Amino acid sequence: MNTLAQKPAVRVGALMAALLAACVAFQLNASMLSPALVTMAKELNTDDATIGLSQTMFFTAAALFSLFLPRLSDIIGRKRVLLGMLVLMTIGTVVAALATNVEMLFVGRIIQGVTGPVVPVTLLMLRNEITEPKRYGTMMGIITAVNGGIAGIDALAGGWLVSNHGFRSVFWTMAVVAVLAIVFVLLWAPESRPSKGTKMDWWGVLPLVVSIGSLLTFLNFLGAANDSNWYIIWVLPVLGLVSFWVFWILESKLAAPLVPPRYLKQRSSWALLVTTLLTMTGVFAVVNGLVASLAQNAQAGFGLEADLTSLAFLMPYAVAGWIVGPFAGRLAPTFGYLNVMRVGMAGTIVGTIVMAFVGVHSLPVLIITTILLGITYAGIGNIMLNGLGIVLSPKDNPGFLPGLNAGAFNLGAGLSFAILPAVQLIFTVQGDPTSTTGYTAGMLAGAIISLAGFAMSFLIPAPKDAEVSAPVATK
Repeated sequence: MNTLAQKPAVRVGALMAALLAACVAFQLNASMLSPALVTMAKELNTDDATIGLSQTMFFTAAALFSLFLPRLSDIIGRKRVLLGMLVLMTIGTVVAALATNVEMLFVGRIIQGVTGPVVPVTLLMLRNEITEPKRYGTMMGIITAVNGGIAGIDALAGGWLVSNHGFRSVFWTMAVVAVLAIVFVLLWAPESRPSKGTKMDWWGVLPLVVSIGSLLTFLNFLGAANDSNWYIIWVLPVLGLVSFWVFWILESKLAAPLVPPRYLKQRSSWALLVTTLLTMTGVFAVVNGLVASLAQNAQAGFGLEADLTSLAFLMPYAVAGWIVGPFAGRLAPTFGYLNVMRVGMAGTIVGTIVMAFVGVHSLPVLIITTILLGITYAGIGNIMLNGLGIVLSPKDNPGFLPGLNAGAFNLGAGLSFAILPAVQLIFTVQGDPTSTTGYTAGMLAGAIISLAGFAMSFLIPAPKDAEVSAPVATK
């Protein structure tokens, strides 16, 4: 068995540098553009809503490719798939940087979305090289913490670049980082193919992608429904459910299915996926939607500018997760992945409730509770949910659960923005622009959904192979 203790420290350090470079390159694609959206709309002669659609396209593509690329990496090689994703990321970034119109930007962002499963694939590569539970947990925490934002530096750097050099400089910076990641992975990442010789189930990929794609598109456009397009939008969930039924039938008949039904029926699979879905739905739009909106609301909230909102809320949230993540990963093998995760989930629920009743009236309390959610969700809950997708996946099909779990994360994010802001609007007191009742209701809805996720977590079995009963003594 390969363990960290048996590998030279230089090799482990080089491996971590390669995997972190790949994750940083992906995260820049996900978060560095946020401050540039307004400038992009102006320079490409379009509106904010259309530019926002480019973000939607990126994240939707990322979700869909996450469903099957981890499994493909099991078969043809994880290093090969990771390199392929990074090369396509670079191509997409260059296309976006050279975009002369919004359609060309859309193409670039969709190509960049191929990199959606970078984090699951890097965690699978790490798991193959480092099997000692506590050391793997620490490394996992470091890598996964990047997925919550690069300590807020990504957004700040994006803002500085776009202010001084235009939005294209942001894409060229992404391209440089992507090229560096390609070089690091090429030089230092080892290859692994645990399912070598297995045939890829492309017949299963097609209906699964159509199913999840339909549901994600439905969630993305739900807020834009009107009398002229409602019948088109509402056919999407029907298409999604029918496609999933076709997927299930196909998987029951194929010799080497993408997702063996027997695995999907296990609690280690469906209970984790439902927990991830509920947790993301309950948390994601609280900080990224409701808190950001309240902070900038001049009548009901605190009237902050967008850049100050990022500095006061989003950056501390990301920094907290960045700091806590490695410690959570280190503790998980000793105290139990599920126990650590539930501590984070419970803290998230409490923090959201305090935010709902007190934070909406007090700027310091809102900042403190946002940082608390950075610790409990970004630094603990998110790390454990990602980690459980790796350590609970069956040994003969290690890529299937991380892929579906990534889909659950993205579906949860979409549901969160479909449900929580809608609740906020429903409970907003008409005629009283200073009322915070809507924000309180939206946050409480998030806490209730998170509570359901907490309850569901008790159905997830413990990953015994990834845990130790006590600290290992060393001579």
